[in-house]
Amino acid sequence: MYRLRMLLTLCAFVLLLSVNGCSQTGVLPEATTRPSLTTNVNDYQYLIGPGDSLTIFVWRNPEISGNFIVRPDGKVTTSLVEDIDVAGRTPTMLAREIEEQLSKYINNPRVTVSVNNFSGPLSEQVRVIGEATNPSAVNYTEHMTLLDLMIAVGGLTEFASGNNAKLVRVVDGKQHSFNVKIDDLIRDGDISENVDMLPGDIVIIPEAWF
Repeated sequence: MYRLRMLLTLCAFVLLLSVNGCSQTGVLPEATTRPSLTTNVNDYQYLIGPGDSLTIFVWRNPEISGNFIVRPDGKVTTSLVEDIDVAGRTPTMLAREIEEQLSKYINNPRVTVSVNNFSGPLSEQVRVIGEATNPSAVNYTEHMTLLDLMIAVGGLTEFASGNNAKLVRVVDGKQHSFNVKIDDLIRDGDISENVDMLPGDIVIIPEAWF
C-alpha cells in the first residue's frame, strides 16, 4: 500500500510539472445553479464507448436481436453485420446506422439501441489522480460538478494538499490548467469553490509536503 501511494504521488508530481507548461487561464467560473432536471430538456447526449453493454433490438427479427459488449476497438459484431463501429455514437445515431446496413438484407428494418452498463469513451470520462481516496476515471454525467466528482472518488486522503490541486482541461484544442481549492470546498463547505466539470477533465491532487 505504501509503495502504491508513493507511485501515485510520483505520477501526480510528474503531471504537475507538465501542467506548469500549460497555459494558465485564471479562475474557473463557479458551478452553475440549475433547477431540477426533471423540468428541463436534457441537452447532454451519452456516447457509447468500449465496455458498454448494448441491447440491439430489430423489430420482427428477434433472431438477429440481442445483447452485445462493445469491444476495446469500439466495435460489435451482430448476426448479419460484422464489425460495426459503435464507439462515439449516441444510441439513436447507432440505431439509424444499423438500419441502413440491415436494409441490404431486410425490408424497412426498425432498430432500437439501449445501453445497459455504462463505460463510455475515454473522451467522456473525468480522471482524478493523486491524493484522492480512490483515484480513478469517472464516467461524466450531465451537469457534473467538482463536488460530485470528489464524492465519487471518496474525497481526499489525510495527506492531500487539496487547495493546491489542478484541473487540466482542453479548451479550443489547447491544454490549460486551473487552480481548484478542494480543501475549501469539501472540508470547509465553501460552495463558491464548486465548479462545473467537462468530459475529458483531469484533476491532479498533490500530497502535502509537511
